[in-house]
Amino acid sequence: MSQPVNKSVQKSATSEWVETFTVVAEALLIAIVLRSFLYQPFSIPTASMQQTLMIGDYFVANKFVWGYGKHSFSLGRYGDFSALDFEMPISNRILGRDPNRGDVAVFRPVPQNIEYIKRIVGLPGDTIETRRGFLYINGMMVEREEVGKALDTDSSGQTVEVTVYREIFPEGTTHIIQEISDNEPLDNKGPYVVPAGHYFMMGDNRDRSADSRVLESVGYVPAVNLIAKAEARFFSIKDNIPPWQIWQWPANVRWDRMFQGVNSTTPYGDVETP
Repeated sequence: MSQPVNKSVQKSATSEWVETFTVVAEALLIAIVLRSFLYQPFSIPTASMQQTLMIGDYFVANKFVWGYGKHSFSLGRYGDFSALDFEMPISNRILGRDPNRGDVAVFRPVPQNIEYIKRIVGLPGDTIETRRGFLYINGMMVEREEVGKALDTDSSGQTVEVTVYREIFPEGTTHIIQEISDNEPLDNKGPYVVPAGHYFMMGDNRDRSADSRVLESVGYVPAVNLIAKAEARFFSIKDNIPPWQIWQWPANVRWDRMFQGVNSTTPYGDVETP
Protein backbone atom coordinates (compact mmCIF):
# COMPACT_ATOMS: atom_id res chain seq x y z
CA MET A 1 0.00 0.00 0.00
CA SER A 2 1.52 3.36 -1.05
CA GLN A 3 2.34 6.01 1.52
CA PRO A 4 0.94 9.56 1.15
CA VAL A 5 3.42 12.15 -0.12
CA ASN A 6 4.47 14.65 2.50
CA LYS A 7 3.53 18.02 0.96
CA SER A 8 5.78 19.95 3.33
CA VAL A 9 8.79 17.94 2.07
CA GLN A 10 7.82 18.75 -1.54
CA LYS A 11 7.54 22.46 -0.75
CA SER A 12 10.87 22.41 1.07
CA ALA A 13 12.63 20.73 -1.89
CA THR A 14 11.08 23.24 -4.32
CA SER A 15 12.10 26.16 -2.14
CA GLU A 16 15.72 24.91 -1.99
CA TRP A 17 15.81 24.56 -5.77
CA VAL A 18 14.43 28.08 -6.26
CA GLU A 19 16.86 29.49 -3.71
CA THR A 20 19.83 27.76 -5.37
CA PHE A 21 18.77 29.03 -8.80
CA THR A 22 18.40 32.57 -7.42
CA VAL A 23 21.87 32.51 -5.83
CA VAL A 24 23.48 31.24 -9.05
CA ALA A 25 21.60 33.82 -11.16
CA GLU A 26 22.66 36.64 -8.82
CA ALA A 27 26.29 35.49 -8.91
CA LEU A 28 26.25 35.38 -12.72
CA LEU A 29 24.67 38.83 -12.88
CA ILE A 30 27.32 40.27 -10.54
CA ALA A 31 30.08 38.64 -12.63
CA ILE A 32 28.62 40.07 -15.86
CA VAL A 33 28.35 43.56 -14.36
CA LEU A 34 31.92 43.41 -13.02
CA ARG A 35 33.30 42.21 -16.36
CA SER A 36 31.30 44.67 -18.44
CA PHE A 37 31.74 47.84 -16.40
CA LEU A 38 34.61 47.46 -13.92
CA TYR A 39 37.35 44.86 -14.45
CA GLN A 40 37.93 42.33 -17.22
CA PRO A 41 40.50 39.51 -17.36
CA PHE A 42 42.68 39.04 -20.44
CA SER A 43 45.50 36.70 -21.46
CA ILE A 44 48.62 37.26 -23.57
CA PRO A 45 49.08 35.02 -26.66
CA THR A 46 51.94 36.89 -28.41
CA ALA A 47 55.40 38.28 -27.65
CA SER A 48 54.82 41.96 -28.50
CA MET A 49 54.80 43.17 -24.86
CA GLN A 50 57.54 40.97 -23.40
CA GLN A 51 59.02 41.34 -20.80
CA THR A 52 56.22 43.46 -19.31
CA LEU A 53 53.54 40.97 -20.34
CA MET A 54 54.74 37.54 -21.41
CA ILE A 55 53.07 34.83 -23.43
CA GLY A 56 50.96 32.96 -20.87
CA ASP A 57 50.41 35.94 -18.56
CA TYR A 58 46.88 36.61 -17.32
CA PHE A 59 46.02 40.11 -16.16
CA VAL A 60 43.08 42.22 -15.07
CA ALA A 61 42.25 45.50 -16.81
CA ASN A 62 40.37 48.52 -15.45
CA LYS A 63 37.42 49.35 -17.71
CA PHE A 64 36.05 52.43 -15.94
CA VAL A 65 39.20 54.56 -15.52
CA TRP A 66 38.99 55.91 -19.11
CA GLY A 67 35.22 55.74 -19.39
CA TYR A 68 33.28 53.76 -21.97
CA GLY A 69 33.27 53.63 -25.77
CA LYS A 70 31.60 51.44 -28.35
CA HIS A 71 34.14 48.62 -27.86
CA SER A 72 33.99 48.66 -24.05
CA PHE A 73 31.35 45.95 -23.86
CA SER A 74 33.04 43.41 -26.10
CA LEU A 75 31.63 39.88 -25.98
CA GLY A 76 34.79 38.37 -27.42
CA ARG A 77 34.06 35.87 -30.19
CA TYR A 78 30.35 36.71 -29.96
CA GLY A 79 30.80 40.32 -31.08
CA ASP A 80 30.15 43.65 -29.37
CA PHE A 81 27.94 46.69 -29.43
CA SER A 82 30.08 48.41 -32.09
CA ALA A 83 27.92 46.71 -34.71
CA LEU A 84 25.12 49.08 -33.70
CA ASP A 85 27.36 51.99 -34.78
CA PHE A 86 25.79 54.27 -32.18
CA GLU A 87 27.08 57.78 -31.65
CA MET A 88 28.40 59.07 -28.34
CA PRO A 89 28.52 62.76 -27.40
CA ILE A 90 31.56 65.09 -27.68
CA SER A 91 34.66 62.83 -27.48
CA ASN A 92 32.73 59.64 -28.33
CA ARG A 93 33.41 58.36 -24.80
CA ILE A 94 31.36 58.76 -21.66
CA LEU A 95 32.77 59.26 -18.14
CA GLY A 96 36.42 58.57 -17.21
CA ARG A 97 39.61 60.53 -17.79
CA ASP A 98 42.15 60.75 -20.60
CA PRO A 99 44.98 58.16 -20.64
CA ASN A 100 48.51 59.08 -19.60
CA ARG A 101 51.67 58.43 -21.56
CA GLY A 102 53.06 55.10 -20.41
CA ASP A 103 49.71 53.48 -19.65
CA VAL A 104 49.32 49.95 -21.02
CA ALA A 105 46.10 49.85 -23.03
CA VAL A 106 43.76 47.18 -24.35
CA PHE A 107 42.20 48.57 -27.51
CA ARG A 108 40.67 47.77 -30.89
CA PRO A 109 42.75 48.92 -33.90
CA VAL A 110 40.60 50.51 -36.60
CA PRO A 111 41.33 47.88 -39.31
CA GLN A 112 41.00 44.92 -36.89
CA ASN A 113 38.19 43.11 -35.10
CA ILE A 114 40.24 41.72 -32.21
CA GLU A 115 41.75 43.30 -29.10
CA TYR A 116 45.39 44.43 -29.01
CA ILE A 117 47.52 45.47 -26.04
CA LYS A 118 50.35 48.01 -26.28
CA ARG A 119 51.85 50.92 -24.37
CA ILE A 120 50.67 54.48 -25.06
CA VAL A 121 53.72 56.47 -26.18
CA GLY A 122 52.08 59.27 -28.16
CA LEU A 123 49.29 61.63 -27.07
CA PRO A 124 47.11 63.75 -29.38
CA GLY A 125 49.26 66.31 -31.18
CA ASP A 126 52.59 64.59 -30.44
CA THR A 127 55.22 63.88 -33.08
CA ILE A 128 56.60 60.34 -32.73
CA GLU A 129 59.65 58.93 -34.47
CA THR A 130 62.17 56.11 -34.10
CA ARG A 131 65.79 56.66 -35.11
CA ARG A 132 68.38 53.88 -34.82
CA GLY A 133 66.13 52.16 -32.27
CA PHE A 134 65.68 55.20 -30.05
CA LEU A 135 62.23 56.68 -29.49
CA TYR A 136 61.79 60.41 -30.11
CA ILE A 137 58.83 62.37 -28.73
CA ASN A 138 58.35 65.87 -30.13
CA GLY A 139 61.93 65.89 -31.39
CA MET A 140 63.49 64.88 -28.05
CA MET A 141 65.18 61.50 -27.65
CA VAL A 142 63.69 59.35 -24.88
CA GLU A 143 66.39 58.26 -22.44
CA ARG A 144 67.04 54.56 -21.96
CA GLU A 145 69.42 52.60 -19.71
CA GLU A 146 70.75 49.17 -20.62
CA VAL A 147 69.77 46.48 -18.11
CA GLY A 148 71.39 43.45 -19.73
CA LYS A 149 70.95 40.64 -22.26
CA ALA A 150 68.19 38.02 -22.37
CA LEU A 151 66.61 35.44 -24.65
CA ASP A 152 63.18 36.18 -26.15
CA THR A 153 60.89 33.42 -27.48
CA ASP A 154 57.87 34.30 -29.62
CA SER A 155 54.60 32.39 -30.10
CA SER A 156 56.11 30.29 -32.91
CA GLY A 157 58.94 29.13 -30.67
CA GLN A 158 61.64 31.21 -32.38
CA THR A 159 64.24 32.39 -29.85
CA VAL A 160 66.59 35.36 -30.31
CA GLU A 161 68.95 37.26 -28.04
CA VAL A 162 67.72 40.71 -27.05
CA THR A 163 69.10 43.69 -25.19
CA VAL A 164 66.93 44.80 -22.27
CA TYR A 165 66.57 48.52 -21.47
CA ARG A 166 64.82 50.67 -18.90
CA GLU A 167 63.13 53.48 -20.86
CA ILE A 168 62.36 56.79 -19.13
CA PHE A 169 59.51 58.93 -20.47
CA PRO A 170 59.65 62.75 -20.23
CA GLU A 171 57.12 62.63 -17.38
CA GLY A 172 59.56 60.49 -15.34
CA THR A 173 57.75 57.15 -15.56
CA THR A 174 59.88 54.10 -16.41
CA HIS A 175 59.28 50.70 -17.94
CA ILE A 176 61.23 47.84 -19.50
CA ILE A 177 61.68 47.43 -23.26
CA GLN A 178 63.83 45.09 -25.34
CA GLU A 179 65.47 45.26 -28.76
CA ILE A 180 66.94 42.61 -31.04
CA SER A 181 69.14 45.38 -32.44
CA ASP A 182 68.88 49.06 -33.31
CA ASN A 183 68.75 48.38 -37.03
CA GLU A 184 65.55 46.36 -37.48
CA PRO A 185 62.75 47.41 -39.91
CA LEU A 186 60.78 49.34 -37.25
CA ASP A 187 63.82 51.07 -35.73
CA ASN A 188 63.78 53.94 -38.24
CA LYS A 189 60.19 55.05 -38.76
CA GLY A 190 58.29 58.30 -38.90
CA PRO A 191 57.86 61.06 -38.07
CA TYR A 192 54.20 60.48 -37.22
CA VAL A 193 51.95 63.33 -36.08
CA VAL A 194 49.24 61.94 -33.80
CA PRO A 195 45.82 63.31 -34.84
CA ALA A 196 43.49 64.96 -32.33
CA GLY A 197 41.49 62.40 -30.35
CA HIS A 198 43.96 59.60 -31.17
CA TYR A 199 46.86 57.79 -29.48
CA PHE A 200 50.10 56.22 -30.69
CA MET A 201 50.85 52.71 -29.41
CA MET A 202 54.09 50.73 -29.27
CA GLY A 203 54.92 47.28 -27.92
CA ASP A 204 57.66 46.94 -25.29
CA ASN A 205 59.21 44.18 -27.42
CA ARG A 206 60.13 46.83 -29.96
CA ASP A 207 61.35 44.64 -32.82
CA ARG A 208 58.58 42.04 -32.47
CA SER A 209 55.52 44.25 -32.28
CA ALA A 210 53.02 45.26 -34.96
CA ASP A 211 51.88 48.59 -33.54
CA SER A 212 51.11 52.19 -34.55
CA ARG A 213 54.34 52.32 -36.56
CA VAL A 214 52.55 50.02 -39.02
CA LEU A 215 49.83 52.36 -40.26
CA GLU A 216 48.10 49.83 -42.52
CA SER A 217 47.42 47.30 -39.73
CA VAL A 218 47.28 49.32 -36.49
CA GLY A 219 48.02 53.00 -37.02
CA TYR A 220 46.65 55.80 -34.85
CA VAL A 221 44.10 54.56 -32.30
CA PRO A 222 40.96 56.67 -31.78
CA ALA A 223 40.03 57.36 -28.15
CA VAL A 224 36.69 55.66 -28.74
CA ASN A 225 38.53 52.39 -29.47
CA LEU A 226 40.17 52.18 -26.04
CA ILE A 227 38.77 49.34 -23.95
CA ALA A 228 40.68 49.15 -20.65
CA LYS A 229 43.89 49.94 -18.80
CA ALA A 230 46.01 46.90 -17.88
CA GLU A 231 46.71 46.94 -14.15
CA ALA A 232 47.86 43.68 -12.55
CA ARG A 233 48.96 40.17 -13.43
CA PHE A 234 47.13 37.46 -11.48
CA PHE A 235 48.44 34.27 -13.16
CA SER A 236 51.31 33.25 -15.42
CA ILE A 237 52.22 29.93 -17.03
CA LYS A 238 54.88 28.91 -19.54
CA ASP A 239 54.23 27.96 -23.16
CA ASN A 240 50.63 29.25 -23.04
CA ILE A 241 49.52 26.04 -21.30
CA PRO A 242 45.76 26.19 -20.49
CA PRO A 243 45.44 27.13 -16.80
CA TRP A 244 42.86 24.39 -16.18
CA GLN A 245 45.62 21.79 -16.65
CA ILE A 246 46.46 21.91 -12.95
CA TRP A 247 48.82 18.92 -13.20
CA GLN A 248 51.12 21.13 -15.32
CA TRP A 249 51.37 23.86 -12.70
CA PRO A 250 54.31 22.67 -10.55
CA ALA A 251 56.81 22.75 -13.42
CA ASN A 252 55.35 25.58 -15.49
CA VAL A 253 53.62 28.24 -13.38
CA ARG A 254 55.69 31.43 -13.02
CA TRP A 255 54.91 32.08 -9.36
CA ASP A 256 57.16 35.15 -9.22
CA ARG A 257 55.04 36.98 -11.82
CA MET A 258 51.69 36.56 -10.07
CA PHE A 259 49.83 39.30 -8.16
CA GLN A 260 52.04 42.14 -9.41
CA GLY A 261 51.37 45.41 -11.15
CA VAL A 262 51.79 45.30 -14.92
CA ASN A 263 54.98 47.38 -14.78
CA SER A 264 56.44 45.30 -11.94
CA THR A 265 58.62 43.26 -14.29
CA THR A 266 60.47 40.12 -13.28
CA PRO A 267 63.00 39.22 -16.02
CA TYR A 268 62.05 35.84 -17.41
CA GLY A 269 65.40 34.83 -18.85
CA ASP A 270 68.97 34.81 -17.65
CA VAL A 271 69.67 38.53 -17.86
CA GLU A 272 73.35 39.27 -18.10
CA THR A 273 74.15 42.62 -16.49
CA PRO A 274 76.48 44.74 -18.61
